[in-house]
Amino acid sequence: MNSYYIIDNESGLANNINEVLADYPMFHSLGSSSNYDEAMNTILKRKPDIVFLNLDDVLDNSFQFVTELNTYLETIPDFVGISKSKDFAYQALKHNFIDYLIRPLLELDVRKLALKFKKKRSASYNRMLCLKSYNDYQYINIDEIMFLKADNNTTDFYINDGKVISAYKTLKIFENTLPKNFLRIHKSYIVNKDFISRINYSKSKCTVDHTSHKIPFTKTYIHNIEFIKDSLGSAFTPTLN
Repeated sequence: MNSYYIIDNESGLANNINEVLADYPMFHSLGSSSNYDEAMNTILKRKPDIVFLNLDDVLDNSFQFVTELNTYLETIPDFVGISKSKDFAYQALKHNFIDYLIRPLLELDVRKLALKFKKKRSASYNRMLCLKSYNDYQYINIDEIMFLKADNNTTDFYINDGKVISAYKTLKIFENTLPKNFLRIHKSYIVNKDFISRINYSKSKCTVDHTSHKIPFTKTYIHNIEFIKDSLGSAFTPTLN
C-alpha cells in the first residue's frame, strides 16, 4: 500500500485525484490540507509516499516547505507539482519533483502518473529479498546486505545496521539468486563488493566497510577477488591531465 497526501485549498482538485487513484488498490489517501503547519505535521507523522502540491498560492513558499522537510526526514516523499501554468516547472525540477501537472487536471495525466509511480515502486521492490521460514516472511533490502556466511545448512545475513538474520537455505541457493555485486570468495562466504574497503593478499582477507569484520578468501575464488579489486580500483583511479 502506498499513501498519498494533497496540499491544496480546493476540494475539486482533490476529488479529481482521488477518483482516478481509487482505480488502483495500491494507493491510499491520507487526506488534504492547505495549512503549512498542518501539512508539515501530517507528512512528518504519516510519511506519505506521494505529495500532490498545488503551487499556485496555497502555501506562502511551496519550495521552502519541501526544503524544510529535508531537515527532518531521511527520505522525503515524491512530490508532484500542480499549477495552472508552467512558471514553476524549473523550480520543481531543481527540487526533484517526479512530475508536474497542469490545471485543470486531466484524468489521463493523473492515470499516467499513477502507472509511472507503480512501475517505479515495482522496480524498487525487486531490491528486496524475502526470507521464508514456515509462516514467517522477512524482507531484507538487498543493498543493505554486507555479506553472507554459511552455517551448516543455514545462511547468516550480516546487515549494515548490525543485525544478523538467519535463513534456512544453503549459501549456494543465494549465490545463484543475488545480483552481480555479490561474489563468492570462500566456501563459507559471499560478499557484497560495495562494502569491501580493503583486500589484504598476504593475509587472504577482505575488510568490510565500517565494521571490524575480516572475511577470508581462498585461491578457488581468486578470480572474484581480482574482479572486486579491479572494479573498486577503477572507481578511484585519478585522471592526470
